[in-house]
Amino acid sequence: MGGCKKLPGIQVATGLTLLAWPFMVWFGLTHNSLHWLLPLIALLLILRLWQAKRTAGPMRVVMQSAALVGIVLCIASTLLKTHQLLLFYPVVVNLLMLALFGGSLWTAMPLVERLARLRDPQLPPEGVRYTRRVTQVWCLFFIVNGSIALFTALQGNMRLWTAWNGIIAYGLMGLLMAVEWLVRRQVIKRKIP
Repeated sequence: MGGCKKLPGIQVATGLTLLAWPFMVWFGLTHNSLHWLLPLIALLLILRLWQAKRTAGPMRVVMQSAALVGIVLCIASTLLKTHQLLLFYPVVVNLLMLALFGGSLWTAMPLVERLARLRDPQLPPEGVRYTRRVTQVWCLFFIVNGSIALFTALQGNMRLWTAWNGIIAYGLMGLLMAVEWLVRRQVIKRKIP
């Protein structure tokens, strides 16, 4: 076997596991199914950890860290029989993303600029400033989203936790991406004579 590229089904399954974490935890807690669900989630996260070794750049560290945190939470929840630990996974993921985006602001090229240069290697100075601002906006998003995720985890209300971490947060992330794309289109239009 030559690695993950030959196993796209596993890549999809592990990616969906991370996206569906809130719903799997909700299902497991409300249907008393975590005894079989946690080992399955942990196995998929181990596969995700294995896949991350083949990922380049800063996302490798985020993928590895997110998978490790998920594995640790699954094991700790099983051993300690306190499944509320699972509610803190979205908080940790937001912290990881904040560290990735925020840390890149202290480098010569913030993360969003690196991504923009994949499409346009000759990014003009206005584009550099714009990408720095977008990186700052994402940092703010991860601070706010992570804080609300922490609040929902501490409240322990599964409906609130699942609604925020499984639906609302993803919707807001998609909205932020769409707004940023529209703003970027306007910025590009203004620069084209």
